[in-house]
Amino acid sequence: MKFKTSLATAVATASLVLSGGAAAMTIGITQNNVGVDSYQTTYDKAFTEAARANPNIDAVVLDAGGDVARQIAQVEDLIQQGVDAIIIWPTNGEAVVPAVRKAKRAGIPVIVTNSNISKAGFDFISAFSGPDNVTQGKRSAEIMCDKFKSMGIASTAKVVHITGQPGYTTATERAEGFENRLPEVCPQVTVIDTQPGDWNREKSQQVMEAFLVKYDNIDGVYAGDDNMGVGALNAAKAAGRDGIIFVGATNFAVGYEAMAAGEYWGSIYQSPVDDAKAALQTAVDVLNGKDVPFLNYFDTPKITQDNMSNYTKPVF
Repeated sequence: MKFKTSLATAVATASLVLSGGAAAMTIGITQNNVGVDSYQTTYDKAFTEAARANPNIDAVVLDAGGDVARQIAQVEDLIQQGVDAIIIWPTNGEAVVPAVRKAKRAGIPVIVTNSNISKAGFDFISAFSGPDNVTQGKRSAEIMCDKFKSMGIASTAKVVHITGQPGYTTATERAEGFENRLPEVCPQVTVIDTQPGDWNREKSQQVMEAFLVKYDNIDGVYAGDDNMGVGALNAAKAAGRDGIIFVGATNFAVGYEAMAAGEYWGSIYQSPVDDAKAALQTAVDVLNGKDVPFLNYFDTPKITQDNMSNYTKPVF
């Protein structure tokens, strides 16, 4: 294992080169923001380990640190290096499209991982590997509706919605799935407010604090991931507001623990290890000429207090 500096980036960015001997293929990955949450940290570790374990892969592992300009520069650097394939976890689904188009024109297949790029870029990628985020949002709406029905409040419940980072495809798709599905299954439930939590627990806690001051009656909270959902839960606990149903997505360890404590109702089970391995395998399959689905989804089932014993506690 050795380190080198990616000189074409706008700022100094370390790239980890994992060499498995005489590599048959060189695969570069530029990730969104490894340090922002435990999901992305675990994904990074799993990807690195999977690449290292394959003697036919030479992997160039990069992190954009949430900076779209840096990520664009990283894609351009990988093109200049002449890698065989590029995997991108987009910092912004629209802004990276021109860089992805450059890779396509250079004859380098691009696999998008975890969060898709905008549809304007679909012609320039070989496949998307990751969760179906719209379906996740729909399933979260179903979890919440079912709980309201069991409580007898499906005709009166009021919900607040904490979304992920604006402009980020995962946030947009989960919000779309939730907002479209909830009125289908619980037409009398009202979403009274929506604000971004930017995938950040502390910011989401502040958003929830403002909701609690503004609204005397909140029956449910939907958060785009459990990290934000637990931030909202912490705000409610501090304010002494009991009886609120919390539903998230991407079941983090903190969400699982809150479910076990009876404080957090449900989420969507998603493994960053599966996510990382699926992205790498998709790139390998594309390079080997295999028939790969354009939207290569892995399943993300519902998890609630009722069935959580069927799932192991997340490692992230």
